[in-house]
Amino acid sequence: MLPDFESEDDLIVDALRRGDEAAFMALVERYQSSMLRVASTFVSSAAVAEEVAQEAWLGVLNGLAGFQGRSSLRTWIFAIVINCARSRGAREARSAPFSSFRDADEDEPAVDPERFRRPDHPRWPGHWASPPEQWAEDKLAAKETVEQAQKAIDALPPVQKQVITLRDVEGWTSEETCQALGISEVNQRVLLHRARSKVRAVLEVYMKQEGSR
Repeated sequence: MLPDFESEDDLIVDALRRGDEAAFMALVERYQSSMLRVASTFVSSAAVAEEVAQEAWLGVLNGLAGFQGRSSLRTWIFAIVINCARSRGAREARSAPFSSFRDADEDEPAVDPERFRRPDHPRWPGHWASPPEQWAEDKLAAKETVEQAQKAIDALPPVQKQVITLRDVEGWTSEETCQALGISEVNQRVLLHRARSKVRAVLEVYMKQEGSR
């Protein structure tokens, strides 16, 4: 009698437990690039991120027997990636203790206050004086713009970079991100807002430069 599978995750896990190499290679193809991106937010180089991904895949294979499906297979895999990357980053002494989650610039405003009207403005107190620009989708999708956005993300403080990578690059939900990073919803929201504001500020400068050419 065939097993009563409830989801694709069940099918994949069963295949992996049976030693199905094709199933494992399909999983690697699906998640490898994302694993490298996430790992790179914790460690110092692409080469180290590669090592983290390899270590994580071993952790996946060794941990299959204990996978109980309390979370999705993807969330479980990336929890292993993040744990490996966090440990490696700590060994490199490039990250503050993750439990503190203190953002180096958490007391600074996410957006330059000069972009808002004064509180005593007669008609629009506190409203935008210089509102965010609306950009055409083709400009945002251009290779050069994407590269500028990635450079801006790479320059962010580590935890901001981790949150924006999971949310905006990998397309994770806030719940998945909080679970993977072990942070609260409020923390996740603040970190994401700060990260997006900084990336947008870099893109504004870039778009103005491009527009003046």
